Amino acid sequence: MIDSHIHADTRPYEDFGKMAIAGIETAITCAHDPLRMTTSDVIFDHWYRLLNNDVKRAAENGLKLYAAIGIHPRSISDDFQRALDELPSWLEEDLVVAIGEIGLETASESEKYVFKRQLQLADELKMKVIVHTPRTNKKEITKITTSLIEENIDPSLAVIDHVDNSIIEDLIELDAMLGLTVQPQKMTAADAIFILDEYGFDKFFLDSDISSSPSDPLSVPKTVHKMKLAGFLEKNIQKVSYKNVFKFLL
Repeated sequence: MIDSHIHADTRPYEDFGKMAIAGIETAITCAHDPLRMTTSDVIFDHWYRLLNNDVKRAAENGLKLYAAIGIHPRSISDDFQRALDELPSWLEEDLVVAIGEIGLETASESEKYVFKRQLQLADELKMKVIVHTPRTNKKEITKITTSLIEENIDPSLAVIDHVDNSIIEDLIELDAMLGLTVQPQKMTAADAIFILDEYGFDKFFLDSDISSSPSDPLSVPKTVHKMKLAGFLEKNIQKVSYKNVFKFLL
């Protein structure tokens, strides 16, 4: 199994062992807002931790960790242009598989600018992007998000994450992959299974988005278990818990 979206820097050492024991072989840790990003130096320290400290902690527990590096909409510093200028050099690191997690939180002008510039960079590099959708005003902001994607990058390079029933109809025809985040306060395993049963398996990833918010590091294997109990074909379970992510990001 692959957990396609986590925030390893917020999790205790023991979580990586639990994930590996449960059958998760690989995870993608994404940049986010673990601290108050007052300057670009804080952002750089955050990226460094993801690619060094957390990769090491995961490996010691048998979990292969890759990273998505980018400027999260909640971590835009006053000197964000410096971070944008330095981002390409960070993307050259071997373990970086995408620009992310990027997107919009409130759809402010600064968020839209930073998101647009990162999309344009990804399009230039033909690099994948992991795109955030917020908890608040989700439907309205996701519409702005998808418009910016379509204007600035081939949508087939994007995975739009934290998709739920409120936005699935707006996204299902978009030529992008879609992430189903099974996490307390976001989506239950039953919610994810309902979407998969309704819309198929080819466009979806499963992820836990484990962070400092209420989280379950085993939500992907638990969802896989429930899919098996519900009688889903093994090939379809493999698509959403491993093959789609492997083909798209790794």
